[in-house]
Amino acid sequence: MRLTVLFLLLALPAAAQTPLTAAEFEAYATGKTLSYAQGSDIWGTEQYLPGRKVIWAFADSECQRGTWFEDNGLICFQYEAEPGPQCWSFYREPDGLRALFMGDPSGNPLSEVAQSDKPLICPGPDVGV
Repeated sequence: MRLTVLFLLLALPAAAQTPLTAAEFEAYATGKTLSYAQGSDIWGTEQYLPGRKVIWAFADSECQRGTWFEDNGLICFQYEAEPGPQCWSFYREPDGLRALFMGDPSGNPLSEVAQSDKPLICPGPDVGV
């Protein structure tokens, strides 16, 4: 009986995991710069600053400043150049975070592939101005 229950628990899909709360996400991410990939393709990198502030850059793109907040159990990001928030569920995995975008009907997750305590390098047109 115990073996059957253990087998069933191990067989549950990853989606059955509980998403991180805002407090758990904040404790994990603040002070770090995390890079995310979808499959083998680097998606982008985000620096998590105190006060729930962030700096995000898609791979080889200019940085965007923003903030994050919790909304109905989701972690939502509002960037200066975006008209509305982008909300995600984050899950703790053995190798880092897994993130599911709430507006993605395909459900393709992003996975944390690198972590640093160094700031995000932000090349762009205003450098040196």
